[in-house]
Amino acid sequence: MPRRDDIHKILIIGSGPIVIGQAAEFDYSGSQACRSLKEEGYEVVLINSNPATIMTDPLMADAIYLKPLTTDSIKEIVAKEKPDAVLPTMGGQTGLNLTGELQKENFWKENDIHVIGVNIDAVEITEDRQKFRDLMDEIDIPQCRSKVADSLLEAKEITEQLGGLPIVIRPSFTMGGDGGGIVWNEDEFERKVLRGLELSPVHQVLIEESIFGWKEYELELLRDPNDTVVIVCTVENIDPMGVHTGDSVTVAPSQTLTDKQFQMLRDAAIKMMNSIGEFAGGCNVQFAVEPGSDRFVAIEINPRVSRSSALASKATGYPIAKIATKLAVGYNLDELPNPITGVSSACFEPSIDYVIVKAPRFNFDKFPGVDEELTTQMKAVGEVMSIGRNFPEALNKAWQSLEVGRAGLGADGYEEIDRKTVRERLLKPYWDRLLNVRHAFKLGASVEEIADITQVDPWFLQQIRYMVSLENRTEGQSLDSISKDDLYELKQAGFSDTQIAWMLSQSDGPVDEYAVRAKRKELGLKPVFKIVDTCAAEFPAETPYYYSAYEGENESEVSDNKKVLILGSGPNRIGQGIEFDYTCVHAVKAAQEMGYEAIMVNCNPETVSTDFDIADKLYFEPVYWERVLDIIEYEKPEGVILQVGGQTALKLGKRFVEEGIHIFGTPFEKINFAEDRGAFSKFLEKLEIPFPQYGTARSVEGSLEVANEIGYPVLIRPSYVLGGQGMRIAIKESELQRYTETILKTHPENDFLIDSYLEHAIELDVDSVYDGEQLHISGIMQHIEPAGVHSGDSTAVIPTYSLSDEVLDKVKEYQEKIASEMGIVGFLNVQYAVKDEKVYVLEANPRSTRTIPFLAKATQRPEAAIAVKVMLGAKLKDFPKEDLTSKLKNWAIKEPVFPFKKFPEVKKELGPEMKSTGETIYFAENFNDEHFKKPYEFKSLYLSK
Repeated sequence: MPRRDDIHKILIIGSGPIVIGQAAEFDYSGSQACRSLKEEGYEVVLINSNPATIMTDPLMADAIYLKPLTTDSIKEIVAKEKPDAVLPTMGGQTGLNLTGELQKENFWKENDIHVIGVNIDAVEITEDRQKFRDLMDEIDIPQCRSKVADSLLEAKEITEQLGGLPIVIRPSFTMGGDGGGIVWNEDEFERKVLRGLELSPVHQVLIEESIFGWKEYELELLRDPNDTVVIVCTVENIDPMGVHTGDSVTVAPSQTLTDKQFQMLRDAAIKMMNSIGEFAGGCNVQFAVEPGSDRFVAIEINPRVSRSSALASKATGYPIAKIATKLAVGYNLDELPNPITGVSSACFEPSIDYVIVKAPRFNFDKFPGVDEELTTQMKAVGEVMSIGRNFPEALNKAWQSLEVGRAGLGADGYEEIDRKTVRERLLKPYWDRLLNVRHAFKLGASVEEIADITQVDPWFLQQIRYMVSLENRTEGQSLDSISKDDLYELKQAGFSDTQIAWMLSQSDGPVDEYAVRAKRKELGLKPVFKIVDTCAAEFPAETPYYYSAYEGENESEVSDNKKVLILGSGPNRIGQGIEFDYTCVHAVKAAQEMGYEAIMVNCNPETVSTDFDIADKLYFEPVYWERVLDIIEYEKPEGVILQVGGQTALKLGKRFVEEGIHIFGTPFEKINFAEDRGAFSKFLEKLEIPFPQYGTARSVEGSLEVANEIGYPVLIRPSYVLGGQGMRIAIKESELQRYTETILKTHPENDFLIDSYLEHAIELDVDSVYDGEQLHISGIMQHIEPAGVHSGDSTAVIPTYSLSDEVLDKVKEYQEKIASEMGIVGFLNVQYAVKDEKVYVLEANPRSTRTIPFLAKATQRPEAAIAVKVMLGAKLKDFPKEDLTSKLKNWAIKEPVFPFKKFPEVKKELGPEMKSTGETIYFAENFNDEHFKKPYEFKSLYLSK
C-alpha cells in the first residue's frame, strides 16, 4: 500500500530537554522522522522545547514551535496549524504521555486528527504493569512472578508471597527506570517502595521476583500495516540483569545465544508485538534468559523508537526511525528500498559481519557523595559505540572513545592494580566492571572465579582473558624483537599504539606511541577502512559509512575533491552535550556550501552528525589521536575543523600542530593560550581590560600563598577542563587546601588559577564571530543567578534585562579588542562579571559553545554556519544582511534541567562546576512571567562552593 493521501500535515511531538533516560537519541529519531516525512511531501509541524538540538532547526520542519511540552501548548498549535495526524513515537516517554493524556480527553477524535505510528491503547497496556502482565499471560509469554502494589502494606504482603527479598521494584509510567531498583534487605525496603510509589504518576509499583544475574537481551523490531515484522537487531547486555540497559555495556549482534534460544526470543517478540493493537512502526522488546538453561522471561515492550533504536540504527546501518515513519504513513516494508544499499528491500533483515560494543558514559565526578552502584534506575549521561571485526577490537576501541583518559581497556599504565580495590569493584556492578575484570585476570584470577562473582557470561570473560594473554606475551618483548605477526595480532585485537608502547616499556625501557607507529608502518601494518552496509557485503552499499580494521581489503575510495575533516565531540556528558552535535551538523553543511567534501569523525551513536547521510563521508571511529591520524593519512584533507567538537577536538590540537596538519580558523596557539589561565590574564593586563585579581599555582603551598595575598573568598580553576570540572569557591584556608589536593590528583599536569571571587556580581555570556576585520555579536546573555554559578547551570536571558548602555558598550569594546588581539577566526565566547558598573573578564573560549544553538533558535540566525564559513575563508561583509539580523521579539530564556531526581542522596547545590544535563528555551513577553520571576526569586538559593 503506498503512502496515505488522506493526511497532508503531520504534527511531531519532541522529547524536550536532555535528561538521564531520555537524551539525544530522541533528537536523532525525531530528526530522521522529520526528514522522512518531508521526503514524502508532507507538511511537518514540530513542537519541542529543546533549543540545543538539530531537530528544532529550520532545516528539519516547516513550522517549529519552541514551546513547553504541555497539553495546553499542543492544543494551541493544533488550533493554529490544524494538522491531520500526530506522530508521537519519536518523543520518548514525554511524547507518548502527552498523546495519551489528550486521547483520554478525546481531543484527537474531536479535532479529526489521526494518531499514527502507535496505538495509544497499546501504550496503556505496555506501561500499566498489571495490564501488561495479564496480556502476556493471555498469549502465553513467560514472565517473572510479580504483582502490582498501591501501598506499602500491599508491597510487604506481595514480597512475602514471592518468597521474600531480594525483590525488584518497577514504578508504573516512569522513564529511565525512575524510582526502580532492587531491594536487598529490610533496611531499605520501606524507603525504596515509598519512593517508587511517589514517583509513579499513578502511584503504583510492580513488585517482582528478582532474576538478578540472568542474561539480558533487547530486540529491535519493525512492523508494517500488513503485519510483516522484521527483527532489525539483537543487542546483548554484557552486564547481567539488575543493571539498566542504558547503563550496561552491550554488544551486537548477540554473542552467546544459541540458535534455538534466538528463535525462541524472536518468535516471542513477534507474538508480543502483534498482540498490542493495530499499528505500524518501531518496537523494542527486552528479555531475560536464565544462564545454563533455555528458560526466558519477557521484561517489557516499548511500542515506539527507544534509546536502543538509535544504537541499533548506527550498529546495522538500518535507519529504524526513518523506516518506522514511512510505515506510519501507510507504506509496507516490501515497498521501501533499503537506504544503505539502494537495491535491497527494507524487508531484508540486516546482517552484520562485525561486532558492535556500546559503552555508557557516566559523570559521577560531578556529584560528590553519589551512589555509584548501577541498578535498574539509569544513571549514564551518554554513550559511545565502536565497531570492530571481533569483540576485543570493539571493546578496546570503546574505551578509547569514552574520554576517561584511557588508551584502551587497561594496559596503558594509568593506575597501579590493587587487589583489594579490584575485588570490591567486582562484587557490585560499577561503570568500570570490565576494566576490573581485566585487572583480575592480570592478578591471576580464573574465568570461573570471575563468572561466579560478577555473573558475566564466561564467553565475554574468555575474550578479556585472551586480551590479557596478549598483554602478558608482549610485556616480555622489545620494540626490536616483536614480530610482525605478534604486532598484527595486537592491532587486530584493537590495542592502540600507546598501549603497545606501554607493554613494550615493561622490559625494554621507555617506548612511545610514535615509535610503535613507525615500527608497524615499516612492517606494512596500516588499518583498512571497511564499509557498514547492513548486508554483510551481499549487495554494494551506496552510503559512505566506514570503520577501521586490520584485515581484508580497503573499501573506502578516496576522491580528488578538496576535503575538510570535522572532528565530533565524542560521548555526551555534562558540559559537552548535544549542542556540539548541532554545531557539527551545521559545520558539515557549511563546508559543503563552501565547496569542500565534508568528512565527519565521531563515535557517538545518539547524534544526527553520525547519521549515514549527513556528511559526504562518515568514519565511525574514536575521536582518539591514533585513529584520527590514520584517517588523515589516508584521506589527506586540506585541514581539520576543531572548533565545533568541544574540548574533545581541542585536546588533539597540539598533535595536529606537531604533525604540520592545517587547522582551519583560529590558530591553535591562540586557542591553547586562552586555556592557559595565567597567560590569558597577562594578555588582558596588556590590553588594560579588568579581570579579578589572581595568581597561578601548581601546589597546595602555592595556592594558599596566592589566596592570602588576594583575600578570601577565592575561585580555584584548573586549566584545560570542561564544564567547570574541578572549579570550586573556597571561603577559608582549609577548604582551599582540600580542593587543591583534589585537583592535583585529577589534573596533576595542569596549572591552576586562584582568583578573587566577585560576590554578588552579574555574569554575562557573550558569543560572537570574528573574521579578522569585523565582529558579529551572536548574543549577550545575562544570567539570573549570580557569578559563581556555572554558565551552563544558569538561567540566561537575551537580551539583557538590567544593564546600562555604558556597561553594554564596554562589553562590546572588550569583545572586539580580545578578538582582534588574539587573532580569532571564527567563534569567540567571553564570560564577563559586572559589579558596581565595572566590567571584568572571567574567561575566553575561542570555539563553539554550549550556547550557540540557543542563540540561533532565539534570534533565528544560523550562528554555527556563519562561524564555520568564516573559518573556511568567508567574510562577514559578504553574508546577506538578514543572516546577521536578529528576529527576536521581547526576551528568550534558557532554562537548565538538573538530574538531582536521579541522585536523591546528593545535595541540590550549584557552583562553578556544571551539573545540568540539558535545557529548554522559553520566549517571555515581559518580566511578570513565571519563567523569569521564579528563577529570579531563587537566584542565590542554591549557590554553593
